[in-house]
Amino acid sequence: MTHSIHIGIGGWTYEPWRGVFYPSDLVQKRELEFASRALTSIEINGTYYSTFKPDSWMKWRDETPDGFVFSVKASRYCTNRKVLSEGKESFDRFLDQGLTALGDKLGPINWQFMATKKFDAEDFEGFLKLLPTEKDGLRLRHALEVRSPTFDTPQFYDLAAKYGAAIVYAVDDEAPEWPRIDQPTADFTYARLMSSREDEPMGMTSDELDAVANQTKAWAKRGDVFAYFISGAKVRNPAAAQALIKKLG
Repeated sequence: MTHSIHIGIGGWTYEPWRGVFYPSDLVQKRELEFASRALTSIEINGTYYSTFKPDSWMKWRDETPDGFVFSVKASRYCTNRKVLSEGKESFDRFLDQGLTALGDKLGPINWQFMATKKFDAEDFEGFLKLLPTEKDGLRLRHALEVRSPTFDTPQFYDLAAKYGAAIVYAVDDEAPEWPRIDQPTADFTYARLMSSREDEPMGMTSDELDAVANQTKAWAKRGDVFAYFISGAKVRNPAAAQALIKKLG
């Protein structure tokens, strides 16, 4: 069985995309409407730095078509702390801002950790215990983006599996020290692909995109897939995402 595949980019507001991805005459307030019809998912990044009002979440929901899915980057105040398990107040503030207004367009939440955060089994399990499995009647899916090599251990894989959290498969050629963990710890896969190049019109060569497509199809055999072209040559990421969507048929 092949599960659903969602391909996209990080955010939708980026001036260099105008005239490259967005038509040059498109009014800015219609950028999300346009992007959500060219792609199948977007990772909301602004939530890493600040909160938004419920009206914003409802507006994003209403501007996007049926079947479109947002992932949400969790607040840095939840993850950039010495003792992760003491962050409940920040968790509540992040989760109560109105993201469930997205309804069935709410995809996974990406909890991103700095490269300086090392694996501590006891503290990390305390963090995982704070992750609610549902809110306002909606299932919450959680993805863990870790950047320290200390997380590349079966003990971490087992903890993620115990709480049903996905481990983000992150690829950044400029950060080869980051662990590339591909473990089936949840019923979905979350990938952040940060290797696009500006000298390639599609961000990657056709052969490279074929390899990503094959990997994505393999992930889809074990659950839903959420894959995003992020960072790298950001101006090329929409083209890379559209090219991958086309290759996946």
